[in-house]
Amino acid sequence: MIGVTRDQVDAVAARARAGLILAVQAGLAAGLAWYVAHDLSGRPMPFFAPVAAVITLGSSVGQRTRRVVELVFGVAVGIGLGDVLVVLIGRGPVQIGVMVVVAVLVATTLGGGASLIVQSASSAVLVATLTTTTGQPWTRFLDALVGGGIGLAVMTVLLPLNPLTMVRRAADPALRAFTAGLHEASLGLAEGDPDVIQAALTRLREAEGTFTAFGTAIEAARENVAFAPARWRNRGALGQYVSGAPQLTYALRNVRVMLRRAQTALNDRERVPEVLPASIRHLGDAVDLLRQEWARGVEPVAARERALRAAAESGRAYEAGVAYSGGVVVAQIRTSVADLLRATGVEYAEATRQVRTAVGWHGRPHGARHRTARSRPAPPLPPVDPA
Repeated sequence: MIGVTRDQVDAVAARARAGLILAVQAGLAAGLAWYVAHDLSGRPMPFFAPVAAVITLGSSVGQRTRRVVELVFGVAVGIGLGDVLVVLIGRGPVQIGVMVVVAVLVATTLGGGASLIVQSASSAVLVATLTTTTGQPWTRFLDALVGGGIGLAVMTVLLPLNPLTMVRRAADPALRAFTAGLHEASLGLAEGDPDVIQAALTRLREAEGTFTAFGTAIEAARENVAFAPARWRNRGALGQYVSGAPQLTYALRNVRVMLRRAQTALNDRERVPEVLPASIRHLGDAVDLLRQEWARGVEPVAARERALRAAAESGRAYEAGVAYSGGVVVAQIRTSVADLLRATGVEYAEATRQVRTAVGWHGRPHGARHRTARSRPAPPLPPVDPA
């Protein structure tokens, strides 16, 4: 196809694969909801049962369980209120406005969030405008409860999403963007080009959205594992992502601080030792290795080793000589390495110890380098002229 790259085709195929399971879930839930409400319960036209099932599934991807429950009850409450109010006050523009007012008031009084409020109001409008007979006021309310309940059952019990697949798909673009930003920054620092570092900063700032999606996927996966017995075996494999994601977020923030200071160093024409951009490149390699090892479900040994190599290279930058901004860059690299080690499962104290050892400060008390400089004796005062 003209103007379409292989990456774009792969992205479309990946989205199609990701949507297939949702499509199958929605189809199964809609069919089951109709069967239960029509064939088992004897309802002649249980329109709202499959509708509630599909709405529940379509709006629950990546959301918290509370929001899903709010959605189900929002549909049911809106339909129930719509039925009752149509019987009491009839139909018309004024009546529709009153229905929406009442539905929103009930939803907010119940302490519902946006999902409950919106679904209550829209379901009440649906009843008032698209139905011709009301019958018994609570029949469609029960249909909505049946459909919503079946939607939740399909999502969590009968055909749950694979939580590891969800998280890996969300983690991959986040970690790839993080790696690319670090590699680009390393190149900019090596070439002495602050514009390239600014481009890397922009890339990492945009990566925050992918990290947000990563965190959302983790929350959804944790709930999926908790409520879906078929996915309980994935609890251990998810542990790496669950414990590591917050630390990676800290690392991303520290790296952005580091790159802003690196840009300042170039603008101030500070001397930049060759080992400094090499250290940043190794840090990017460590993030990419972490992505690969998490995807394989193995212990991230290679990521730890490469992160510590980044710390060691930053220590050599001190020996080669750095100015003020360069010193801040070195300090932020060490902090980012510690964050990355913690993302791989290393405890805080041990991560700090390993970073200090890699830098060459093993056995030295914290702040010793600074205290040594401060403890030098002051030069003698000049003699006072007695005159």
